[in-house]
Amino acid sequence: SSAGARRPGRRREEEEGAASREAHPCCPGSSIREFAGWKRSRESTLPAPLASRRSSLGAAPGGRRPSIGPWMLHSRVSFSGLPLFQPILKTRLENTYRMRPDERCKFDAGRVQRVLEVALAGALVTTVYSPQGSAPLAQSLAELLRSRAKEVVPPRYKLVCHVLLGQQGQQSLLVASRALWDPESDSFACATFSNASLFAVATVHGVYFE
Repeated sequence: SSAGARRPGRRREEEEGAASREAHPCCPGSSIREFAGWKRSRESTLPAPLASRRSSLGAAPGGRRPSIGPWMLHSRVSFSGLPLFQPILKTRLENTYRMRPDERCKFDAGRVQRVLEVALAGALVTTVYSPQGSAPLAQSLAELLRSRAKEVVPPRYKLVCHVLLGQQGQQSLLVASRALWDPESDSFACATFSNASLFAVATVHGVYFE
């Protein structure tokens, strides 16, 4: 055991140091230890497996796995998994080529007139004439009378309703209308109403739609 003799532990350290200084064949100029450290750091920066996305379709503990097969077969699905908007298709019927209505399906002027008289009396029995409110009142009355007349008019008839409102002042008034139609199938009905404040004249034209 002379002073110049090397110790076994020191010799192993020198051998390990020499081995660490050898260049790696894949990384020239770098040592094995440097390559090992670079590999560990690279592995630590790799993204984790996408287990959360896969587990979204999996079954919950103790439950059944959901099935998306039948749902995807009957509707279109977007990339986000939500169903796409399906437009509602409008049904188109074939033309019947009927130019005239049946005898039992014609515009009944007497029946429509009775409906108009009842509707006018119910809407204007307590109404007071106002110059500012006469225009919107006439519009609302036209919509009301048209909807009431539509309940008793046969199908395939187009209805045109006209309402005239005025202030009651003991004046004379003449209301006239003219239309281009087929007298065999088209007709009209007229009704009037008056109180101490106003008067109203309503006319509904029924035109057969070919």
